[in-house]
Amino acid sequence: MLDAGALKALAHPMRVRIYDILSQFGPQTASSLAERLGESSGATSYHLRALAKHDLIREVADRGSARERWWERPRGSIRISAPAAVRTPSGRAASQIVVTETYRQRHEQLMHFIAQSMRDDEGEETPAELSTATTRLTKAQFDHFSQRLSEIITESVELYRDQVGEGVRPYLIRLDMFPIDDPHAKEGR
Repeated sequence: MLDAGALKALAHPMRVRIYDILSQFGPQTASSLAERLGESSGATSYHLRALAKHDLIREVADRGSARERWWERPRGSIRISAPAAVRTPSGRAASQIVVTETYRQRHEQLMHFIAQSMRDDEGEETPAELSTATTRLTKAQFDHFSQRLSEIITESVELYRDQVGEGVRPYLIRLDMFPIDDPHAKEGR
């Protein structure tokens, strides 16, 4: 879980984007991030230092030079909604910025994928799973289901994270699961 200081350090749209790129594509330099983001390397360098100050990222040992520093995101998941971090108005605001920016980026990636797959003239289907489902769950059932999904995702990420080779490409794993409140439904159904 992120502490309040780390959450506030991450709570900037550029930092969320940098953190996301490091998570999805591996180690980067300030220059490579600047190119991806359409920013100056000075701006990305500034944000990298702010993230590193709170141990959200780290410099890659034995890679680069004094002029070219490589940065990576440490392995493992993070929890944005740490109870201690969101007890204050500033903590809740920081959490909202991080979550909103993260999901905005995820949505853009999904829309880009859909647009690209619709324009593919080669007739070759890109493996993907885009599905939705609706079910009714108690809190205990939700907790059990959520835990099982998390275990499957974690196991798969650990198994394939460093895989390289022909045909290997990064996949974004996204899970959307939330209650749907129907104002016309009777309570307890």
